[in-house]
Amino acid sequence: MNRKLFLLAIATLLVMHVNSLAQSQDLKKFEIAGEFSSIQREAFGQTDSEAGVGARFTFNLSRSLAFEAAGYFFPVKCVICEHGGTMSQVVAGAKYGKRFEKWGIFAKARPGIVSFSQGEFNPFLISPTGPIGVESNRLTPFALDVGGVLEFYPTDRIVTRFDAGDTIIHFGRRTTNGIGFNFETNEYFLIPITRPARTSHNFQFMASIGFRF
Repeated sequence: MNRKLFLLAIATLLVMHVNSLAQSQDLKKFEIAGEFSSIQREAFGQTDSEAGVGARFTFNLSRSLAFEAAGYFFPVKCVICEHGGTMSQVVAGAKYGKRFEKWGIFAKARPGIVSFSQGEFNPFLISPTGPIGVESNRLTPFALDVGGVLEFYPTDRIVTRFDAGDTIIHFGRRTTNGIGFNFETNEYFLIPITRPARTSHNFQFMASIGFRF
């Protein structure tokens, strides 16, 4: 009797293992998607919501773990943002969670960069007595996209996906120019201003439709 139970247990484990392998083999390895995204950008004393578009590539290592890379572009030039101009974003990282027959839920962590076309403004002297000019410089800090992912699978090849999370942007320590004025000589002069490193948190939402193959 014990021997029969032992053989039955072995057979059950083998069947479960075969089913698991079959499910992994049925899972499409690659996925491409067009995405819509919105992000809360820092403005002076408030936040500004910007909409953008992007694309994502995903490689499914298993039913639970995937590697993916994505890029987004936010075309509106923000004039009230602390770091102005248009914004672009590139991230790549991992997605891990639980996949069911028709839906899945995951956590993601994707490091990368964001880039502001007018990230900072630097005044400069055209002459010591004026006028004063201002130049805008691109700023490209490190970023980390962390959050949750909810997926739905209407067919074997189509996936709809919704992401919500925090885009953490780290601004390194940097030096910019300030303007001073000498009342004795009636001349302007530059003052180096050191901005300390800081980190901002920005809510970001994404929605996409992808094709699996």
